[in-house]
Amino acid sequence: MIEVKELSKRYGGTSAVDGLSFSVGPGRVTGFLGPNGAGKTTTMRVLLGLDAPTSGEALVDGLRYARIRRPMLRVGALLDAGALHGGRSAFDHLLCLARTNGIGARRVAEVLEQVGLAGVARKRAGGFSLGMKQRLGIAAALLGDPGVLLFDEPVNGLDPDGVRWIRELMRSLAAEGRTVLLSSHLMSEMELTADRLVVIGRGRLICDTTVRDLAARFDRGVLVRSPRAAELAEVLTGAGAAVAPDPSGGLAVTGVDVSVIGDLAARHALPIHEATPRSASLEEAYMELTAGSVEHRAHGSAR
Repeated sequence: MIEVKELSKRYGGTSAVDGLSFSVGPGRVTGFLGPNGAGKTTTMRVLLGLDAPTSGEALVDGLRYARIRRPMLRVGALLDAGALHGGRSAFDHLLCLARTNGIGARRVAEVLEQVGLAGVARKRAGGFSLGMKQRLGIAAALLGDPGVLLFDEPVNGLDPDGVRWIRELMRSLAAEGRTVLLSSHLMSEMELTADRLVVIGRGRLICDTTVRDLAARFDRGVLVRSPRAAELAEVLTGAGAAVAPDPSGGLAVTGVDVSVIGDLAARHALPIHEATPRSASLEEAYMELTAGSVEHRAHGSAR
């Protein structure tokens, strides 16, 4: 369980996190979203004891990270895949981490196998590609078989097969009853991976919701096509729907759902060739939610 309670963090005169509160429960993948500079990484750093809060608190299983004995057995994290000793082999890098928490060499071999790096376990990590370093960082997060996991942009540098592997890994970890907090800018992956979303902007909570509820919040109505569109529009308007021409050539209908549209069309013997519910994609919903929180926005096109 992750709990962030009225968390604030200032660096000099800059507020990175401002009175942020949310919780992340076990058994699901929670997506952590926000524009660059929103405070996501700072929040994770405070959770992991790497930064001290200005006020408020961030807890893992009810404890501050600094108070957890052998923390790798309780929480695993990937914040920066490049944070490793390049002169050490992948195996030795993990073994050094493991020994600080009483974890044996057998577990090191197991996680290297799990992330697909067993074949390069004795090679120096400094020569790894970004994708391989990401896998090594994930192996480090899994070392203690923890119940709480935090990942910051874990798919950076991975090829499509690796991205799919990460997606399946996140969901399998949650299915085992673990608490998984996943930060990413890839909305398409978040849509496929996350069950719940925590969205922040300028260090403050914007929303804490499920992916399904967020999609419903940005409902775009129903696209309807009929060879007798004008008559259908009149019937739907009479039933209280809002009807407008759609750029694609059909009718954009809001205020009634597909079943009502079908019943009304059948009752008046009006043929329908298409009736498709539409909602914003996660990316579109995210852009609308965070429109006022983006610090750096480009205008126009590059030439």
